[in-house]
Amino acid sequence: MDLGIAGRRAIVCAASKGLGKACAMALAREGVAVTITARGRDALEAAAAEIRAATGATVTTAVGDIATDEGRAAALAACPEPDILVNNAGGPPPGDFRDWDRDAWMRAVDANMITPILLIKATVDGMIARRFGRIVNITSAAVKAPIPNLGLSNGARAGLTGFVAGLSRQTVSHNVTINNLLPGPFETDRLRTTMEGAAKAKGVSVEEVLEARRATNPAKRYGDPAEFGSVCAFLCSVHTGYMTGQNVVLDGGSYPGTL
Repeated sequence: MDLGIAGRRAIVCAASKGLGKACAMALAREGVAVTITARGRDALEAAAAEIRAATGATVTTAVGDIATDEGRAAALAACPEPDILVNNAGGPPPGDFRDWDRDAWMRAVDANMITPILLIKATVDGMIARRFGRIVNITSAAVKAPIPNLGLSNGARAGLTGFVAGLSRQTVSHNVTINNLLPGPFETDRLRTTMEGAAKAKGVSVEEVLEARRATNPAKRYGDPAEFGSVCAFLCSVHTGYMTGQNVVLDGGSYPGTL
């Protein structure tokens, strides 16, 4: 299927590795010029080189923490008129809510709710003026089925989801859609970090915890980031102009609900 987005411009946040990198790779394969962001210069430049080599696409880097004013300014300076925005940021750490002070909550909300909103604010009017825009927020399957030890993520990402539910209905008539991608367990560094905490609490190896969770997934495996990237690229395509405000779960069937 031709996604119809060759020649478009995209900002993909936190894209030096994991799901963000997979999204940037998938968009680049469709002929999109991508600007990727991350805090670490070396990892970011390595990702950019890999994407260029694999796709031949134009890849621009913007080094900085997307959760800061400076990081957002760098991304927007590198790509001031994006047609596509993929919001992504590292999730807050797991733990017990009794141990989280106000600063911990503010860091989580700032990175996983306020930052995406500010980037949408900075780009959506230009998309409306050009009559094309695709915004995809990478959140978490925990928005649909909260994970007890990820309370910071549950709360912050749910707040973003509520905001998008309202705004997305205001922009769709201008061919600007806003949707959320909710990953379950994928083979990423983030998954291993989360499992390390669980392994420590249980006094077992990380591999044991990973295998146990793998066995409980209906797919009997973890997701491949490339699968996630392909779905992201589809949500950014010309074929999704009638789809907005949706929460698309990719979790191998783990979420047990009917709706």
